[in-house]
Formats: sequence, structure tokens, C-alpha cells
Amino acid sequence: MRDKRLRYIYGYIFLGFAIAFLLVLNLYMGSTDMSVKNIMKLLISGDTSSVEGKIIWSIRIPRLVSAALLGGALTVSGFLLQTFFSNPIAGPYVLGISSGAKLTVALSMIFLLQRGMVAGSVVMIGAAFIGSLISMMFILIISKRVNNMSVLIICGVMIGYICSAITDFLITFADDSNIINLHNWALGSFSGSSWSNVRVITVVVATSMFFAVWLSKPMSAYQLGETYARNMGVNIKKFRIALILLSSMLSSVVTAFAGPISFVGIAVPHLIRRLFKTSKPIHMIPACFMGGAAFCLLCDLIARVMFAPTEINISSVTAVFGAPVVIYIMIGRQRDRAE
Repeated sequence: MRDKRLRYIYGYIFLGFAIAFLLVLNLYMGSTDMSVKNIMKLLISGDTSSVEGKIIWSIRIPRLVSAALLGGALTVSGFLLQTFFSNPIAGPYVLGISSGAKLTVALSMIFLLQRGMVAGSVVMIGAAFIGSLISMMFILIISKRVNNMSVLIICGVMIGYICSAITDFLITFADDSNIINLHNWALGSFSGSSWSNVRVITVVVATSMFFAVWLSKPMSAYQLGETYARNMGVNIKKFRIALILLSSMLSSVVTAFAGPISFVGIAVPHLIRRLFKTSKPIHMIPACFMGGAAFCLLCDLIARVMFAPTEINISSVTAVFGAPVVIYIMIGRQRDRAE
């Protein structure tokens, strides 16, 4: 018991230091060179009038805060889906949930932009949430018809491809120049984050995280099987609905503000399990949030700096780091079955 507690403490300390270190790096590194002394002076003074002050306070800080919050949200969403389907490779991107959200957001933005209106934060999140729920509904219908989880994952991938193809079709043949710019958003990026976006993201993510932690006890019972959870007094139907709504809300806020981001929701929960040597939701939920924040801060830093001033989309970077983890998981599962 003492060893477990020490592992949890060391795990949280490691993740905390990783986040702090990456926050500093994201603040310091970029296409514009700034000295550490200058950055510290700008942070202390709160100067937003100078060019460097605007870069720090209006561009870099909102972006790194958004990357941390949305990365954490996406990872927790992946953990909730993995708990729901009892499968370590279930995630919002693989199951097509992120792609469904991307489609409805693109449709909403195109509809409004063609009429000279701009989609606000509430509209974006609402559209993404509806798209997430529609995709999740299709996945649940398929899950009732197939017993093989691998088939379900493949169906989710196909749903994602269909939604992405429709989105790309709409963006490609759009006339308005503003609509064509949706192409960059559709690839996934934390660029363009503002303080107004950060406020909305914080409210949605904090509320969703509160309910996720609140559900950690019935989630622990559910991990041991439906029968056990039912005997422990868990209302399975309401619990499943709550998990679906929470995972959809967390993935939709990410899609609304950063576009679809691949592999984070699958890879990071697995890495956190390896670090903490547990699947208990009471530890996994906050640890997944911290791990996802650190992972996306690292990937966003690479996306910004590696080929600066050219920026690559975030999904390309997350795929490079996340895809090998998914391959490792699948090989491990196949080996366990063979044994």
C-alpha cells in the first residue's frame, strides 16, 4: 500500500514538473527570439502595449493554456471511452467521434459565414457536441450488432473517414475565402487561441472534469463488470448516458477550438497506466488530464518550433508520437491472447 502511494505521489510530481517545464519552454521558444530576462520583465509588469508584450500576453500564453486544457480534456475523454467500451484502443479520434464533431462544426461555420455571420464559442461547442453525439449514436448501434471489439473499432474508423471526406468536400468547393481558411482548422492547431476562448474552454473543461471525478467511484465498479456494478447500486443506464455525455463534451470542446487531434485520447491514457500501474479512475482521471496537458504542450512546441516560421499541424506531431504507442498496445493484446 505504501509503495502504491509513493508511486502515485512520484507520478503526480513528475507530471507537474513536466507541465511546468514545458510551459516555460513554450513561453520562451518561438519564431520571435526573446531573452529570459525580457520575458520575466513582461510577465511581472503585465505590459501588453509593446510588440513583445503582445506576443507573450496575446499569443503565447493563451495558446499554451489552451493546449494544456484541451490536451487534458482529450485524454480524459479517451479514458472515459476506454472505460465505457472496456478497450484500450477506444478513443474519440479512432471511433470517429472527433470527425463527426468536425463535420457539424464545419457545416455550422459555412452556413453562418455565407450569411455574413461569425460562429461564436457557444455555437462552435454546441455544433461539435451534436456531431459527437451523432457519431457516438452510430457507434452504439453498431456495438449492439457486433460482439468483436476490433470490428467496432474498424467501423468507427470508417465513420471517421466518411465524416472527414464530407468535410473536405465542403471546404474544397467553398467559394468564400474565409470558408477556405477552414482547411487549416480541419487539420488541427492551437494557433489563434484568445483569452475569450480560454475563458470558455476553462468553464467547459472544469465543469466536465468535476463530473468525471464525481463518477470515479461508480466507474471503478463498472470496470469490474456490469453485474458487479449493478450489485453495488450503480444505475447502469444512467451511468452510461453520463459517460457518453461527458466524453462527447470533452472531445467536442477540443474539436471546436483546435480541430480534430489524433491519437492523444488513446496513447496518453495507456502511458499514464504504465506510469501509475493502476486503472483506478480516482487516480487516472487527474493523472490523464495532467499527462494530456504535458503531451499536447510538447507536441505544440514541436509544431511551432521545428520548422519555424512555418508551422505544421498538431495532428501530424501527435500521430508521430501516438501511433507507435497504439501499435504497441495492439501487439501486446495479440500476444496476451496467444498466451
